[in-house]
This record gives sequence, structure tokens and C-alpha cells, in this order.
Amino acid sequence: MKYIYLLLALFCMAGCKDIKKNKEQEVIRVSVLRGPSAIAFAQWMGTPPVIDGKTVSVTLADSPDIIQAALIKKETDIAALPMISAVNLYNKGVDYPLLGCPVWGTLYLVGRDNPTDKKVLHLFGAGTTPDILTRYYLDINGEEYALNYSFGTAREIMQALLIGKAQTAVLSEPFVSMALRKDNTLHILADLTNPANNSALGFPQTAIVYNTVLKNETVIIDSLLQSSCRFVEEHPEDAIRILEEHQVFAPGMLTVESLKRCRIHYLTANDACDATKSFLRLIEQYEPKAIGGKVPESFIP
Repeated sequence: MKYIYLLLALFCMAGCKDIKKNKEQEVIRVSVLRGPSAIAFAQWMGTPPVIDGKTVSVTLADSPDIIQAALIKKETDIAALPMISAVNLYNKGVDYPLLGCPVWGTLYLVGRDNPTDKKVLHLFGAGTTPDILTRYYLDINGEEYALNYSFGTAREIMQALLIGKAQTAVLSEPFVSMALRKDNTLHILADLTNPANNSALGFPQTAIVYNTVLKNETVIIDSLLQSSCRFVEEHPEDAIRILEEHQVFAPGMLTVESLKRCRIHYLTANDACDATKSFLRLIEQYEPKAIGGKVPESFIP
């Protein structure tokens, strides 16, 4: 009898594993970084789409490291993360190519008209996108600042601006809008994702990558992502409500204006090819190690 019970227990355990595996196969797992990237997925959070009989499940991550770990372990099917992080991983052999780009803005130079420390610019993320785009902007516009990295996050910089510890700084949305609402002496001094002040969409700061097992579904996924990004553009109040309900942002953090300043607009990898290559060549010029030393040709299908 002991052997029979043992066999039954083993069969139950095997059956539970099969059930769990089958449930995982019925879901398309999407990992999204909490912040502006998540705005593009508001519609998916509100009404999860179904692709080839599989429900799309969006999971939020608080740091790129969490998403990178999920990609390395192949525990996610689709992921949205900073472009430079996605390329760096790809160069290390993590085979998740580019599906498309949903976020083209978010970074701005903010300050006062007559700052007391005119030659000091506070920014965050040394060696990352905010730092690189800041240096690029200063170079092409011939502006000189002493770069100060003493504050680690955009939130810390916003607080420093509000209490007068910083006069000029680089901020990302939604902290730009929050700072402007709380202190009317602060202004946007420059758009770092459109440094030439032309009609360009911006830089593809965010990448959406995918597991190649979904290759046959990329057309429908692209279509659904385009729909989700249009939803933000056409129904910003509804998008804000969904994002607050899912605790992506605290109530009051987002406004219609802050959504506009994030430039949520989906382009497929093919349509964003030239812009992506140009952006990566810029990163390679300023901080090659940020993308693993080179621009991988096969990253963009």
C-alpha cells in the first residue's frame, strides 16, 4: 500500500506540473517596465487581447534588471525595456529581436529663467540614455555645463528643483509635468529627444522585443500595439484612469499634457529601422559599452 500511495503522489505531482505548463502555454507573457513604457500598454491592461487563443498577460517590473533576468531565463514572451538595455542583451546572446518602438520622448531640460548656478546641470543615469542624450544636446548646441550626477533618480532631481537645491536639470516624464505644476518658476528649456528642434518624431528610447517562437504572430501583435498606442493618443483620460487603477502611476501623477510629452507612437521594427540605427550609432559614439560595444545588424529584423 505504501508503494501505491507513493506512486499516486508522484502521478499527482506530474499532473500538477502538466496543468501549470499548459496554463503557461495558454498565456502570452508581457513584461513592461513601470514608467512611460507602460503607458503604451494601457489598453492591454484594461482589456487584455487574445492572440491565437492565448490571453495576453502584462506584468510590471520596477527595474530593467528584472526584465533582463526574465529575458535571459526566457520567462517572458514580449518585453518593453530601454533600447540600450535590449541591444546590450542581444549582443550577449539573448535572442530577443526588436519588434517595434512605442516611446519616442520623455527627456527634457528643465530650469529657471535666472538660475543661481548657471553652469551646473543636474542629471541622472551616468552612461545611460538620459546622460548620453544630454551630452549630445550640449555638443550640438555649443552649451557648456558642469554635469552633476549627485542625484540618482528623476524623482530626486525633481525634489531638488522644488526646494532650490538644483536650478537646472534633466527630467523625464511624468516628473517634468509634476515639477511644472508645483512651481511656476520652472520651465522646459529644451527637448532632449528633438535637439535639432525639427519635426522628427524623436529617438526610439524604448524597445519592444519578442521571443522568436512568436514570429508567425508578429503582424497581429504589431497591429494590437498600434491600437494600444492610438488609444493613448485618442483617449488620454481613459488611459490615465487605467494606469492609475493598475497602480502604474499614483493618482495625479499623469496629465494629458504629460502623455503628449512622452510621444507614445508605435512603429514596427521595419518602419523604425532608420531611426533605430541612427539612435544606436549615436549611443555607440558616446557610450559604446552601453550597448555591448557594437550595433548588431540582426537585432532589427
